[in-house]
Amino acid sequence: MFEKLVDIICNYVEVEPENIHPESRFMEDLGFTSFDFMSMLGEIEDEFDVEVEQTEAADIRTVQEAVDYLEKLTAGN
Repeated sequence: MFEKLVDIICNYVEVEPENIHPESRFMEDLGFTSFDFMSMLGEIEDEFDVEVEQTEAADIRTVQEAVDYLEKLTAGN
């Protein structure tokens, strides 16, 4: 899950995959804008066939939080 998310992240920001860590913060460390983040969420929904709740997505700050959230969503599929 982490590796797949790293691949998606690299589509949106100029960061080398080896520089993305579980504790990396989307905005502060990886340089995401809120538009980048929302666009990435759309791709994640398509890729993992899940529905991301906007209110819950607003609480996601780090890559690990995104992985945990996705694992919770995909556990039901």
